[in-house]
Order: sequence, then structure tokens, then C-alpha cells
Amino acid sequence: MLKYLLGILLVQIVTVVLVLLAPSDLQGLGVLRLIIPLLFVSFITAFWFSSLAQHLRKDELARVKDKFAREREDLRVKAERAKTRVVKQAQQDIAKEARSTHAKANFKVGATFAGAVGFGSLLLLTQFLTIGVVLLATSGGALGGYLYRGKKLKNALVSSQDQPRIIEQKPAEESRPKQLKQ
Repeated sequence: MLKYLLGILLVQIVTVVLVLLAPSDLQGLGVLRLIIPLLFVSFITAFWFSSLAQHLRKDELARVKDKFAREREDLRVKAERAKTRVVKQAQQDIAKEARSTHAKANFKVGATFAGAVGFGSLLLLTQFLTIGVVLLATSGGALGGYLYRGKKLKNALVSSQDQPRIIEQKPAEESRPKQLKQ
């Protein structure tokens, strides 16, 4: 604001000096001698004020752009952190569910085989020897098959990850478009 005050005071001082230097009888050309310098000083001051306003506006615009750029970058960083946090939490939840499901399944299979072995042992103790032996053999065979199948699936998974995929490629001549004859 002080920049504008200096210009206003300068215009007033020049106006007072020109009015004091003007002849006392202002008629005809005397009025023009006073008005033309006052208009010239007014135009120069108006251009000066306009230049000051443009510079202030450019400075303020640059400051606001910098502020918005910083805010936008902060938002991007916060969004990326939140995204990473959500992905990590989702992976932890999936791993926790998988562990829980596998533990429940293994417990159920183990409980079933333990029950079959216990029932077979009970039959052996109560003199149902043939049925007890058959039940123990069946449960042992089922447990062995279960373990064999798990090992086979694990080996198949490992071997499929080790083998590189074969990508078929067409010859370069077939993939190019045919040129038009003129």
C-alpha cells in the first residue's frame, strides 16, 4: 500500500506546483498549459500503478501456485501411504485367514484319523480282531494317501514354477502388413 501512497502524494505535489506556477488569469491557452501537464502526470501515474498491480498479482499468483503444488504433493503422498497401508493390511488378513483355514482342515483330518484309530483299537481290545485290524489298516492307508497327495501337489507346484514358459513366436514376414502395389 505504501507504494501507491507515494504515487498519490507525488501527483498531488505536482498538481499543487503546477497550479501555483500557473498565471492568475487562466484563459484560453493558459488553461491548456495547466491541463496538459496534469494529464501527462496522471497517465504516467496510472501506468505506474498498473505496473505495480500486475507485479503484485503475478507474485501472489506464483505464491498460490506453489502453495497448491505443495498441498497436491502432500495429498499424493498421503494417498500412497494409505494405499500401501490398506494393501499390507489386506495381505495380512488373507494370510491370517489362510492359516486359520489350513489349521482347521488339518485339525479335522487329524481328528478323523485319530477317531478311526481309536475306534479300531477299541475293537481290538473288545475281541473284534478282524474288524479292528481292517479299520486300523484303512485309516493308516487313508492317512498315507492324504500325505502322499499333499506331497505330490507340493512337488507339482514347485516344478511348475521352476519351468520357464515357452512363448510361440511368428516369423517376422508373416506379421508385417503387405505393401500395396501401385
